[in-house]
Amino acid sequence: MECQECQERQATLKFTKIVNGNKTEIKVCEQCAKEKGYISFEEEAYTLHDLLSGLFNFDLSEQKKAVNTEQGLSCPKCGMSYQEFTRVGKFGCASCYETFSGRLNPILRRVHSGNTRHKGKVPNRKGMDIRHRQQIEAYKEKLKELIEAEEFEQAAEVRDQIKALEISKSTGEDES
Repeated sequence: MECQECQERQATLKFTKIVNGNKTEIKVCEQCAKEKGYISFEEEAYTLHDLLSGLFNFDLSEQKKAVNTEQGLSCPKCGMSYQEFTRVGKFGCASCYETFSGRLNPILRRVHSGNTRHKGKVPNRKGMDIRHRQQIEAYKEKLKELIEAEEFEQAAEVRDQIKALEISKSTGEDES
């Protein structure tokens, strides 16, 4: 395919831009891409590391402002700064998780398709306690919502379900 800019050379690069749901594609040769600023002259090789560390860089102006205002934010144990973390793509130590915890949810959502909590399979025999706890927590959230909405009859039913689960948990029975 011919370059869409110069119509002289073979197009070797394809750039896709999506803005507000509108998708635009352009196919250009390497020389036109450099001239038009699609790629810089230093960018000769794009490594896997560049791709993965690019996941941590956001275009959102609020996050950029937050990073600029907290340039001094760094891990007290290893000294890694947040900017260094976004460049490298991995933490320096376990304390980095606590230090940068306020910034991790958007990154995890982006990397893990919108999820920030792991919901994997639970073994049948060993996972009964975990399933009971998760179900009780879900019921407690539902109970809280019902009380706020002043749905007291339904809230009483949910309260009874919580009690029944707690009793079956303590006796080791499965109500499912």
